[in-house]
Amino acid sequence: MTTPASQRPRLTSEVFRLLRDLINAHAGLEYQDDALYAFERRLSERLATLGLPGFNDYYQYLRLNRGGSAELDEALDLLTTKETYFFRQEYQLRALRDELLPKLAQRNARSRRLAIWSAGCSTGEEVYSVAIFVLESGLFDGWEVRVIGSDLSKRSVAAARRGVYRPSAFRSTPPEIRRTYFDERTDGSHIAESVKRLCHFGQLNLLDSTRASIVGRVDVVLCRNVLIYFDPRARARVIENLYDRLLPGGYLLLGHSESLWNVSTAFELCHLAEDLVYRKPMATGRLDPPGE
Repeated sequence: MTTPASQRPRLTSEVFRLLRDLINAHAGLEYQDDALYAFERRLSERLATLGLPGFNDYYQYLRLNRGGSAELDEALDLLTTKETYFFRQEYQLRALRDELLPKLAQRNARSRRLAIWSAGCSTGEEVYSVAIFVLESGLFDGWEVRVIGSDLSKRSVAAARRGVYRPSAFRSTPPEIRRTYFDERTDGSHIAESVKRLCHFGQLNLLDSTRASIVGRVDVVLCRNVLIYFDPRARARVIENLYDRLLPGGYLLLGHSESLWNVSTAFELCHLAEDLVYRKPMATGRLDPPGE
């Protein structure tokens, strides 16, 4: 339950900056000065849960307490944006379905393997949308298909694994898709097992290259509307980690307001009918930042 405003401890600008810097160092997320009120409102419940009298005590808990690392995950759960729905920015998913999947079906015909990673999957709608399009394409029957979703928020990952959704998640879902790939029950719309068996979820900090290696090598990365939350240095590190996970010739799909301008020169720009995407060259070394 959210603490009423009149009963919340006050977050001073000094302690706000300390909390903001701590979160930035851990996850690379960038918050401006106007985020102070959101920090105060969203984190006040954690003070109540931990029995801490003020935000300075909370900051000290995060830094020094044995449970600080786990509590940082709780804080990030509350501070990160989770707005999503099925088939969001559908023009880009159509580009994936109509142009990239046929290319990958041809390229991977010998191995009969396909791997797609949603980096920043929130509660799973994007992962399941991609898996549905893979099934709808009919190009990968009998293949080893993995659609991987990762997110910083452990609560979002848990919701994604559950795969049960409310009506607001279907604002862009064609009725025939909903009828075919969801089971309607009293507690919500359950993703069908034919889709769910293709999908795998895990909690992941995109700055952590060691942990990112568990994703394996993938043919496509979707990292849409995620980079906008990182500071420039963290953004460059995330792109490097995504680049390393992509197979040569693999594709990176960003959000409509995002680009690699001034971030990386390692990718090739690829023009599709409805979208611009990035491709890792077939002959590659490690990613070099711009100007090096």
